Amino acid sequence: MFGKKEEEIKLTTLIGEGAEVEGNFSALGSARIDGHIGGNVSVEGTLIVGVSGRISGDVNADAVIVGGEVAGNIIAPKKAELTNTAKVLGDIQTAVIVIDEHAVFQGKCSMDPAEPDKKAAALAEKAANASKNSAKAAMDEVLKDAAPMSKVENSLQDAPVPAETDVPREEAAQEAPAQEVLTQESTTQGATT
Repeated sequence: MFGKKEEEIKLTTLIGEGAEVEGNFSALGSARIDGHIGGNVSVEGTLIVGVSGRISGDVNADAVIVGGEVAGNIIAPKKAELTNTAKVLGDIQTAVIVIDEHAVFQGKCSMDPAEPDKKAAALAEKAANASKNSAKAAMDEVLKDAAPMSKVENSLQDAPVPAETDVPREEAAQEAPAQEVLTQESTTQGATT
């Protein structure tokens, strides 16, 4: 394609037409499925789903070529190709996608397989930094609140005592007997000494 010779795929596993596998399937190397697999498929190399092949589950392989049906999500970091007989009902996550005319694809496609991982890592880092920053901000806020309080306490200590003219008449009337008691006590103490 585009002047480059496509590399040959060496199959290590073949599930023939008419074969049925219930449960998850995994293979080292590349595999071709012409039968039916009722479970998730994981292949380290390239996965080829033949025209008669059907997968009812998620697919995870380096590259995927679909000629049959896949009812599940596909993760193929290198490439996903849907031929004209393909039917995919699920999301595809890949770097390169090829969809032939008449292929059926119902789902979403993400063209950067590392993008969700990058976004998740960025969000986790941002949340961690926010919690650190919010803890620091909370401490700064407490320290800010503490600094004005100490200034208020110092200013109260340095504040002048109000003169008698500053005290309202009602308060002065209530405080007068207490002042007389203090005066009498100080006179009595002075006499005894």
